[in-house]
Amino acid sequence: MALRSKLACCALAVACCLPPTAAQAAPSTFGTIFGNALLCIDQVERAYFHEYLSASFGPAYKREGGADWFRVDARLWGVEVTEAIVSDDSSDLVFVGAVLEATPEELDVAIASAAGVRHIAVDQSAFPVRQARPGSKIVYFNTKSKIYCARYKPLPPE
Repeated sequence: MALRSKLACCALAVACCLPPTAAQAAPSTFGTIFGNALLCIDQVERAYFHEYLSASFGPAYKREGGADWFRVDARLWGVEVTEAIVSDDSSDLVFVGAVLEATPEELDVAIASAAGVRHIAVDQSAFPVRQARPGSKIVYFNTKSKIYCARYKPLPPE
């Protein structure tokens, strides 16, 4: 077997051993670009964020709940982010979201410490939705948190 064929076989064998859904490391702009969008203090544009997440972490691994879901390897506000979400075109809303390895209470404290934005419980339930003045919301996602910013799609020009 030629050296080139042996190298190609070795590369294929190594690639087959890697998990197909492994997340790529986050770009240095992740906190500024995606974090600010999650807090609703920056623009939320579906096509832009879909391209940004695809370029940064590879293609979405699923489409569910009106959104494309991406596996990510990142931290925001000192908390591990495992998934990022961007709306698809099936909804009247455009939104971005993320799943983080912290309870909503822990995430609120982390965001307040790092960005100065507080999320206040809007109901008295056992698992209250927390909302910030700019509009972002933190909800329970099993034992984790999901934070998101949702806006109505702009009306088309007349």
